[in-house]
Amino acid sequence: MDLEARALQPNVKVVLLAKLREYKSDLNNLKTEVKRLVSGNLNASARDELLESGMANTLTASADQRSRLMFSTERLNKTSDRIKDGRRTMLETEELGVSILQDLHSQRQSLLHAHNTLDGVDDNVGKSKKILTNMARRMSKNKWIIGSIIAVLVIAILLILYFKLT
Repeated sequence: MDLEARALQPNVKVVLLAKLREYKSDLNNLKTEVKRLVSGNLNASARDELLESGMANTLTASADQRSRLMFSTERLNKTSDRIKDGRRTMLETEELGVSILQDLHSQRQSLLHAHNTLDGVDDNVGKSKKILTNMARRMSKNKWIIGSIIAVLVIAILLILYFKLT
């Protein structure tokens, strides 16, 4: 670059050579700083400063991660508690359902027993009605027979009295 700048026109050459000297000095400064860093002659305060700034970023990131982790853990615990409450409610509901089903089963058994008993009573009432109807018929028949016997006896007595008196 130095050779090309010297070959240009004098007005441009002065400006470019000044910039070139500036760049060379910056380059030399950077080379000496790199040598100093590589050689290990870095002073302790500069090293601590670099490490602290890195640690500060790490601590900030760590604190941010920790807060997010705590928030996530808290949400997870709340969700777990809600699941436990839901499970407990489900088990209580299931126990209540089983109890209701057992009550309904015992009531069904009672109703079936009552139904069977009523069927037996109904059969007995039907038989009793037939027996009472037969008894009423026999009583009526016996009344007619007794009435006929009484009528025949009265007629016989009257005939005997009539023939005896005549």
